[in-house]
Amino acid sequence: MNRPHPNSPLELPADDRSTSPVTGYTRAHWEAAADGLLKAAWQWATPGGALLDLPGRPSASGVRSDGLEGYARTFLAAAFRVAGADGKDPHGWLDRYADGLAAGTRTPGRDDAESWPLIRDHSVFGQPMVESASVAIGLRLTRPWLWDRLDPAVQDRAEEWLRGSLRHTPAPNNWYLFPYSVAGFLESVGRGDAETARARERALDLLEGWYRGQGWYADGDGRAFDHYNGWALHLYPVLDAHLSGDSELSAHYGARLSEHLESLSLLFGGDGAPIHFGRSLSYRFAAGSAVGLGALTGHTPLAPGASRRVISGALRYFLDRGATGTDGLLSLGWHGPHDATLQSYSGPSSPYWASKAFVSLLAPADHPLWTATEEPAPSEGPDRVLALPAPGLLVQSTRADGIVRLHNHGSDHVRPHEGESAVQDDPLYSRQSYSTVTGPTARGNAADNHLAVVVDGVRSGRRAIRPLGAGGGDGWGWAASWHRPVFAGGAPMVPGLRVESVTVVRGRYELRVHRVLGAPSGARVEQTGWATGPGSAVASALHGLHGWESRDEVRAPQGTAYTRWAVLPRLGADAEGTVVLVALASLTAEPGAAALDAVVSGVNVDGDTVEVCWAEDAATTRVGFGPVTVSVDHG
Repeated sequence: MNRPHPNSPLELPADDRSTSPVTGYTRAHWEAAADGLLKAAWQWATPGGALLDLPGRPSASGVRSDGLEGYARTFLAAAFRVAGADGKDPHGWLDRYADGLAAGTRTPGRDDAESWPLIRDHSVFGQPMVESASVAIGLRLTRPWLWDRLDPAVQDRAEEWLRGSLRHTPAPNNWYLFPYSVAGFLESVGRGDAETARARERALDLLEGWYRGQGWYADGDGRAFDHYNGWALHLYPVLDAHLSGDSELSAHYGARLSEHLESLSLLFGGDGAPIHFGRSLSYRFAAGSAVGLGALTGHTPLAPGASRRVISGALRYFLDRGATGTDGLLSLGWHGPHDATLQSYSGPSSPYWASKAFVSLLAPADHPLWTATEEPAPSEGPDRVLALPAPGLLVQSTRADGIVRLHNHGSDHVRPHEGESAVQDDPLYSRQSYSTVTGPTARGNAADNHLAVVVDGVRSGRRAIRPLGAGGGDGWGWAASWHRPVFAGGAPMVPGLRVESVTVVRGRYELRVHRVLGAPSGARVEQTGWATGPGSAVASALHGLHGWESRDEVRAPQGTAYTRWAVLPRLGADAEGTVVLVALASLTAEPGAAALDAVVSGVNVDGDTVEVCWAEDAATTRVGFGPVTVSVDHG
């Protein structure tokens, strides 16, 4: 018998600590969570069921598009739920979606109570193109129980509406996979033609150009590497290949998914939290969708019990922290509502892309994903350091506290056609480091994990990030990049000003080395650390080793997604010309962690070479600039 969850109105079964000793969650919990989320959302449906007008501030696309979003994204959850149960639909979800499809496509584009908006170019309120993919996948998954039972006239109307995504221009990123998915559905029901073939060929051609290696795609022609890898760039082609039975495509994209999971699976903390990095974080446990898809298709390096530990850990993490609110609706935010996490395209129904996590339900009840005993997640094993040269990322996890940190030396949100104006500074990409227990501070607050050059009282931002390499050895790793400081006030750039940054990690420690070139007279340099809340169980520390002259703390009154109010440590120094600066940072929840001033026994800076000797084992880390080199001498 299901019972109310203590932090949400969802009714879930009792924990099963035999099969799932860590999370307590089983397949029955996933089914109950899907049903609970659907039940709450359908309270806000229009009479014909075509639109789900969830409460909250509208997105930039308007309330009609938001209503379609509510229909489409919850349909995805219902489709995974029913298809995974081989058509069993005890709550009658598919009847509701069939009625909504008929009502929404009767007079699309009309300004009435039920009609869906037409699909246009991405630049003209193009959000319906995004939702067309969820509608198409939902119809494909439930074909025997929904599509095949529709009146032929409704089928024709639905096809005509969906074809709008094939005839209009997507945004220059993962959006090309939306018409790809629509075309895949139309071909699966015998409605393919040259138009569907072109859409699929175009998407796959672009996907090849965006693939950068190590299982990572850029989200478009720039250098955006984030959660869209898992819940879009891998999910759509691998799921399509799985549903179509195309062994060639499955092998090609499945191998990339498996390699991606080598690093993605490490980006979930011991408490189940995904790494707090990149845009659209209100999709929450969708971050685990690629892990579930890998288990379903066999394209994964993880044991089934470890896969379930990751996906169930993420689902439980958010349900335990009030992500649904008292009304059962997923809120716009992280734990609860959090405006600083959001983008302008986010509307009340946007969080329901979390539905993608329910792809795991396509694995039947007797699948090892559900029958194997839970095993530890990758972050629950020994301390790990993983360097990813392709995206320019460095992953650091510590077993003692379950914290995972991501050091960013390669992912930004600058599109090829854009400049580097600091006005566009994006906290979700521009910071040096992110974690599973902290979030970046909001715009207008002091920036955490940031090296700023201060000129005429204006602090610089970090926009385009240019990787300089990544690597490592046993128990340690490094990543490096350079950027041009940009300023929101006065001149946008200072000629010749450049910052080269290297992060070296071992254990819980982060060695942060910077070389600032071309600093003008009167400039100052500041380095901040992790932002944490007063009285938090997580401790942030920052210690100057060379070049830094002062240390203080600065407040961030708007806080982060984890705390309403935050403080962060800050180092400062005057700078002119070329300066080399060395600091040690730490973020830990380990009780009794040693102070940073006792961790390093010596520092030597000779021109462009930095040597740091570690007190624990007398190992020496050497960092050189021009070009960047990093090595460790174990003595």
